[in-house]
Amino acid sequence: MTTDGETKETTYKVDLLTRVEGEGSFTLRVKDGEVVGAALSIFEAPRFFEAFLRGRAPDETVDIVARICGICPIAYQVGASRAFERAFGIALSPPLAALRRLLYCGEWIESHALHVYMLHAPDFLGYLSAVEMAADHRALVERGLRMKRAGNAVLEHLGGRATHPVSPRVGGFHAVPRRQALAPLREELARGLEDALETVRWTASLDAPDFTQDYVYVCLDDGERYPIEAGDTVLFSGRDAVSLDAFPDVIVEHHVEHSNALQARLTDGTPYLTGPMARLHHHADKLHPLAAEAMREAGLGRSENNPYRSIVVRAVETVHAFADALALIDGYEMPDAPYVPWTPKAAAGTGASEAPRGLCWHRYETDEAGLVTDARIIPPTSQNQARIEDDLRGLAPHLLALDHARATHLCEKLIRAYDPCISCATHFLDLRIEETP
Repeated sequence: MTTDGETKETTYKVDLLTRVEGEGSFTLRVKDGEVVGAALSIFEAPRFFEAFLRGRAPDETVDIVARICGICPIAYQVGASRAFERAFGIALSPPLAALRRLLYCGEWIESHALHVYMLHAPDFLGYLSAVEMAADHRALVERGLRMKRAGNAVLEHLGGRATHPVSPRVGGFHAVPRRQALAPLREELARGLEDALETVRWTASLDAPDFTQDYVYVCLDDGERYPIEAGDTVLFSGRDAVSLDAFPDVIVEHHVEHSNALQARLTDGTPYLTGPMARLHHHADKLHPLAAEAMREAGLGRSENNPYRSIVVRAVETVHAFADALALIDGYEMPDAPYVPWTPKAAAGTGASEAPRGLCWHRYETDEAGLVTDARIIPPTSQNQARIEDDLRGLAPHLLALDHARATHLCEKLIRAYDPCISCATHFLDLRIEETP
């Protein structure tokens, strides 16, 4: 920090941010109490998924896009499947649609449990990792692991394996379970539901910093249901809803000089929020009764605007996913066929689903043989990057009054609140306060 007459400028620089998909850094410059520069830099290597999907068959595409993320592969598989199904005019039978939602509930459970207990809880309890936290809070960590294991069990039963499942395909599944095969799964989910309810009570007791922001909440609309695996309309708080096809007309993906990852904003430049808080804002009245009651007991409002409280919202959604999964198993009827047959053709289609961390949008064009000629994927983390950057700008006045360690922790905690998709979670932020000459 330096003073030049009446001018005072402070630079906060985060050199290494690894709890996102790839590596990144953050720099914030504040002059006379005003933010004059902020950059959330993501310098992961380009992955070229959209380019090497060209020439691939639809079912091959569904397998490939699962590799985009090891935490939420179903989001990409379902989004791609729905895009091809819309393009080819494929309608899933009710049993197949229910099975797909059940599979997606498994992903929500394992992903939310991982985030709440392993990635975010250490920030609230003052530990560097869940491993260190386990020494003093073994029961907490074991509860999180039980819940994650229950979600993984759903993926294994329906998808063939927990990481990058192999059973999902366009029109359904390569194979479907018999009703009796789901009985052991139900027992584990019932135990997990009790853990999830306790998780809401526990997260609601955590001390969250007093920090609120104004958000444009963006998520899918799936009629009378809380959106998970489907939805043909995109909702925007305070703005008109649009169809899936029109979604890219109301947002702009752009490259910023300080990042290899695209950022998304509304066409007027406004950043927006997608994920649990957005879903709660639009669809709190559609939560399972158990989740709705847990939400009320936790003191949540449907328009939660403190990102540090998103851990409680994720806990409520985990209750919903457990309860929904149990209801789907209880009502399960084995489909007559594992998938709906379809004929490839030249077409274009969009599809989307609600990944644990937000809206995941796909569009594909195919030729007469049904091979992909063009692909576009807009993942939730890239959509939230600009919003994270704006939140960090809003946090700046709070940082100025804190010492080095506390400022570092507050930044980490905020970024982690978004549950950015990650490939590794082994390092923490290194925050430096540099003197400006």
